[in-house]
Amino acid sequence: MKAIQIKEYVKGPEDLKVIDLPNPTPDSDEYLIAIHASATNFFDLLQIRGKYQHQPPFPWVAGSEFSGVVLKAPTTLPGGRLPKYKEGDKVFGASQGGYATHVCCDESRLRPIPEGWSFLDAAGVYVTGPTSYAGLVIRAGIKKGDWVLVHAAAGGVGLAAVQIAKAFGATVVATVGNQHKMDVARSFGADYAVDYRQSDWHDKVRELTPDGRGIDIVYDPVGLITQSMKCIAWNGRLLVIGFAAGDIEKTATNRILLKNVSVVGLHWGAYLLNEPEAIDSVWDGLFELMNTGKYRGTAYTDQEYVGLESVPAALKALGGRHSWGKVVVKIPQDGQAKI
Repeated sequence: MKAIQIKEYVKGPEDLKVIDLPNPTPDSDEYLIAIHASATNFFDLLQIRGKYQHQPPFPWVAGSEFSGVVLKAPTTLPGGRLPKYKEGDKVFGASQGGYATHVCCDESRLRPIPEGWSFLDAAGVYVTGPTSYAGLVIRAGIKKGDWVLVHAAAGGVGLAAVQIAKAFGATVVATVGNQHKMDVARSFGADYAVDYRQSDWHDKVRELTPDGRGIDIVYDPVGLITQSMKCIAWNGRLLVIGFAAGDIEKTATNRILLKNVSVVGLHWGAYLLNEPEAIDSVWDGLFELMNTGKYRGTAYTDQEYVGLESVPAALKALGGRHSWGKVVVKIPQDGQAKI
């Protein structure tokens, strides 16, 4: 197979190289997948530089999210369970080693590609979709009639959140950094778009809400909780998803008290360890939206990336914040990308 193997940490994506390696051999409870598309993530940029909290022992293959076709399925699984997937099934998922033509993955980290979806769109769902669904539905208790503010709304989790909020009957206000991203956010369902680079963006957001009452749910993967307090409604919910801006905020708790608001966090990656029973219900809800056309893939389409050799350029586009949605690389199999 071809893969981007890390033998030592690199300064940046420009140092990544594609090499030939033997096809991986799956354990008895793993699937062997032929990868047709691989999605980029910010944690990939950290991991190749040795800056992520989870660093595999050298050597290791970079990347995580993918979509592809099952080449080999296990005969049986622990407890005598039969495998869900068979050879030829189209799946998406995440496992260490997504920047390759082949990967091994256990069943818990695989999902079936929805009917009519491309490999390109399915590759970018595994992280963003359940993160936004669990955040809005389980943690924030979204309901019809809510006004939802989505920060970085043209990003991967942002566009997922926009679609999920609209599916639940909310009015969505998107914050983005330029006109093109405003157009993208609206194309995925946002009702309004505001430029967060303007110092008074929170005033503009509040003015959009009925009688200027403010926002019911703030979905924040950036680190804008303190500023969002200026446009939150009484009984509002502030949903902490991440800190893409780079700084971890310190918020005055008296303001939380005065506005009677709730601040809740979402660490989707920790559900498998702490609350595994919630995982299937989140995916069931997400698949219902996908199968009814209320949620679609968010693959970046302004530029095409084909082949593992284009992974460095894709990661640079992601890291430079010039892209929107999920930057996904098509991975050719047998000389041709089956997308």
